[in-house]
Amino acid sequence: MAKVELKQPIVQAIADDVKGAASVVLVDYRGLTVAQDTELRKQLREAGIVYKVCKNTMMKRAFEGTEFAGLDEHLEGPSALAISKDDATAPARILCKFAKDAKALELKAGVVEGTVYDNAALSELAKIPSREELLSKLLGSLQSPITNLARVLNQIAEQGGAEACAAAAETGEASEAPAEETAEAPAAE
Repeated sequence: MAKVELKQPIVQAIADDVKGAASVVLVDYRGLTVAQDTELRKQLREAGIVYKVCKNTMMKRAFEGTEFAGLDEHLEGPSALAISKDDATAPARILCKFAKDAKALELKAGVVEGTVYDNAALSELAKIPSREELLSKLLGSLQSPITNLARVLNQIAEQGGAEACAAAAETGEASEAPAEETAEAPAAE
Protein backbone atom coordinates (compact mmCIF):
# COMPACT_ATOMS: atom_id res chain seq x y z
CA MET A 1 0.00 0.00 0.00
CA ALA A 2 1.40 3.42 -0.98
CA LYS A 3 2.05 6.13 1.56
CA VAL A 4 -0.58 8.39 -0.05
CA GLU A 5 -3.26 5.75 0.48
CA LEU A 6 -2.35 5.53 4.17
CA LYS A 7 -2.46 9.29 4.64
CA GLN A 8 -5.70 9.90 2.72
CA PRO A 9 -8.02 8.74 5.57
CA ILE A 10 -6.22 11.07 8.00
CA VAL A 11 -6.59 14.03 5.64
CA GLN A 12 -10.25 13.13 5.12
CA ALA A 13 -10.84 12.95 8.89
CA ILE A 14 -9.38 16.45 9.34
CA ALA A 15 -11.44 17.76 6.41
CA ASP A 16 -14.59 16.24 7.93
CA ASP A 17 -13.85 17.86 11.30
CA VAL A 18 -13.37 21.35 9.83
CA LYS A 19 -16.32 21.05 7.44
CA GLY A 20 -19.04 23.35 8.73
CA ALA A 21 -16.88 24.58 11.62
CA ALA A 22 -17.58 28.05 13.01
CA SER A 23 -13.93 28.43 14.02
CA VAL A 24 -10.57 26.71 13.90
CA VAL A 25 -7.62 27.82 16.04
CA LEU A 26 -4.02 26.66 15.61
CA VAL A 27 -1.77 26.39 18.65
CA ASP A 28 1.83 25.46 19.35
CA TYR A 29 1.67 23.03 22.25
CA ARG A 30 5.44 22.51 22.75
CA GLY A 31 6.48 22.64 26.37
CA LEU A 32 3.15 21.65 27.91
CA THR A 33 3.38 19.02 30.60
CA VAL A 34 1.22 15.92 30.40
CA ALA A 35 -0.95 17.24 33.24
CA GLN A 36 -1.42 20.59 31.48
CA ASP A 37 -2.25 18.92 28.17
CA THR A 38 -4.75 16.63 29.89
CA GLU A 39 -6.41 19.60 31.62
CA LEU A 40 -6.54 21.58 28.35
CA ARG A 41 -8.12 18.66 26.49
CA LYS A 42 -10.68 18.25 29.30
CA GLN A 43 -11.69 21.94 29.19
CA LEU A 44 -12.00 21.88 25.39
CA ARG A 45 -13.99 18.64 25.41
CA GLU A 46 -16.43 20.04 28.01
CA ALA A 47 -17.05 23.02 25.71
CA GLY A 48 -17.74 20.74 22.74
CA ILE A 49 -14.49 21.59 20.96
CA VAL A 50 -12.53 19.00 18.96
CA TYR A 51 -8.79 19.16 19.74
CA LYS A 52 -6.32 17.27 17.54
CA VAL A 53 -2.58 17.18 17.06
CA CYS A 54 -1.92 16.66 13.36
CA LYS A 55 0.95 16.90 10.91
CA ASN A 56 1.14 20.22 9.09
CA THR A 57 1.17 18.62 5.63
CA MET A 58 -2.02 16.72 6.46
CA MET A 59 -3.71 19.90 7.63
CA LYS A 60 -2.60 21.79 4.50
CA ARG A 61 -4.16 19.12 2.31
CA ALA A 62 -7.36 19.09 4.37
CA PHE A 63 -7.64 22.90 4.23
CA GLU A 64 -7.22 23.09 0.41
CA GLY A 65 -10.20 24.80 -1.20
CA THR A 66 -11.81 25.78 2.11
CA GLU A 67 -12.01 29.03 4.07
CA PHE A 68 -9.32 27.59 6.36
CA ALA A 69 -6.65 27.64 3.62
CA GLY A 70 -5.49 31.00 5.04
CA LEU A 71 -3.96 29.08 7.96
CA ASP A 72 -1.35 27.43 5.69
CA GLU A 73 1.23 30.16 6.31
CA HIS A 74 1.00 29.53 10.07
CA LEU A 75 1.62 25.79 9.81
CA GLU A 76 5.21 25.69 11.00
CA GLY A 77 6.48 23.64 13.89
CA PRO A 78 4.26 21.40 15.97
CA SER A 79 0.61 22.36 15.56
CA ALA A 80 -2.65 21.36 17.14
CA LEU A 81 -6.18 22.24 16.01
CA ALA A 82 -9.10 23.37 18.15
CA ILE A 83 -12.33 23.12 16.16
CA SER A 84 -15.74 24.43 17.21
CA LYS A 85 -18.92 23.97 15.24
CA ASP A 86 -21.24 25.87 17.62
CA ASP A 87 -19.61 28.74 19.54
CA ALA A 88 -17.25 30.65 17.25
CA THR A 89 -15.28 32.32 20.05
CA ALA A 90 -15.07 29.35 22.44
CA PRO A 91 -11.71 27.92 21.23
CA ALA A 92 -10.00 31.31 21.38
CA ARG A 93 -11.54 32.09 24.77
CA ILE A 94 -10.54 28.78 26.38
CA LEU A 95 -7.08 28.66 24.81
CA CYS A 96 -6.23 32.27 25.75
CA LYS A 97 -7.41 31.71 29.32
CA PHE A 98 -5.37 28.51 29.55
CA ALA A 99 -2.29 30.18 28.00
CA LYS A 100 -2.23 32.73 30.85
CA ASP A 101 -1.34 29.94 33.28
CA ALA A 102 0.55 27.67 30.88
CA LYS A 103 3.08 30.00 29.27
CA ALA A 104 4.27 27.22 26.93
CA LEU A 105 0.97 27.21 25.02
CA GLU A 106 1.13 29.66 22.13
CA LEU A 107 -1.73 30.60 19.84
CA LYS A 108 -0.62 30.84 16.22
CA ALA A 109 -3.69 31.90 14.24
CA GLY A 110 -7.30 31.06 13.67
CA VAL A 111 -10.24 31.34 11.35
CA VAL A 112 -13.46 32.55 12.93
CA GLU A 113 -16.52 32.61 10.68
CA GLY A 114 -14.41 32.82 7.52
CA THR A 115 -11.95 35.51 8.68
CA VAL A 116 -8.29 34.73 9.41
CA TYR A 117 -7.00 36.21 12.68
CA ASP A 118 -3.48 36.35 14.07
CA ASN A 119 -2.49 35.81 17.70
CA ALA A 120 -3.26 39.40 18.81
CA ALA A 121 -6.69 39.40 17.17
CA LEU A 122 -7.52 36.03 18.74
CA SER A 123 -6.68 37.50 22.14
CA GLU A 124 -9.20 40.28 21.49
CA LEU A 125 -11.83 37.77 20.31
CA ALA A 126 -11.30 35.81 23.51
CA LYS A 127 -12.67 38.78 25.47
CA ILE A 128 -16.11 38.36 23.88
CA PRO A 129 -18.43 36.61 26.36
CA SER A 130 -20.02 33.30 25.44
CA ARG A 131 -23.49 33.15 23.95
CA GLU A 132 -24.94 31.94 27.25
CA GLU A 133 -23.38 34.87 29.14
CA LEU A 134 -24.72 37.37 26.62
CA LEU A 135 -28.22 35.86 26.80
CA SER A 136 -28.21 35.93 30.60
CA LYS A 137 -27.15 39.60 30.57
CA LEU A 138 -29.94 40.38 28.09
CA LEU A 139 -32.48 38.55 30.20
CA GLY A 140 -31.29 40.38 33.31
CA SER A 141 -31.61 43.75 31.63
CA LEU A 142 -35.12 42.87 30.40
CA GLN A 143 -36.22 41.69 33.84
CA SER A 144 -34.79 44.66 35.73
CA PRO A 145 -37.49 47.26 34.88
CA ILE A 146 -40.29 44.79 35.53
CA THR A 147 -38.77 43.83 38.89
CA ASN A 148 -38.37 47.48 39.87
CA LEU A 149 -42.00 48.22 38.95
CA ALA A 150 -43.17 45.28 41.02
CA ARG A 151 -41.16 46.52 44.02
CA VAL A 152 -42.62 50.03 43.77
CA LEU A 153 -46.16 48.72 43.48
CA ASN A 154 -45.56 46.42 46.43
CA GLN A 155 -44.25 49.32 48.55
CA ILE A 156 -47.29 51.45 47.69
CA ALA A 157 -49.59 48.59 48.66
CA GLU A 158 -47.74 47.99 51.94
CA GLN A 159 -47.97 51.66 52.94
CA GLY A 160 -51.69 51.80 52.26
CA GLY A 161 -51.05 54.09 49.34
CA ALA A 162 -53.30 52.17 47.05
CA GLU A 163 -56.41 52.99 49.10
CA ALA A 164 -55.37 56.63 49.48
CA CYS A 165 -54.82 56.97 45.73
CA ALA A 166 -58.15 55.29 44.99
CA ALA A 167 -60.00 57.50 47.51
CA ALA A 168 -58.40 60.64 46.10
CA ALA A 169 -59.37 59.63 42.58
CA GLU A 170 -63.00 59.04 43.62
CA THR A 171 -63.40 62.42 45.33
CA GLY A 172 -61.66 64.27 42.53
CA GLU A 173 -58.99 65.76 44.77
CA ALA A 174 -56.17 64.50 42.59
CA SER A 175 -57.53 66.05 39.40
CA GLU A 176 -58.33 69.44 40.98
CA ALA A 177 -54.91 70.05 42.51
CA PRO A 178 -52.96 70.16 39.24
CA ALA A 179 -55.57 72.46 37.66
CA GLU A 180 -55.16 75.00 40.45
CA GLU A 181 -51.37 74.91 40.13
CA THR A 182 -51.51 75.52 36.40
CA ALA A 183 -53.96 78.38 36.88
CA GLU A 184 -51.63 80.10 39.34
CA ALA A 185 -48.55 79.70 37.15
CA PRO A 186 -49.60 82.19 34.41
CA ALA A 187 -50.62 84.79 37.01
CA ALA A 188 -47.14 84.75 38.49
CA GLU A 189 -45.59 85.86 35.20
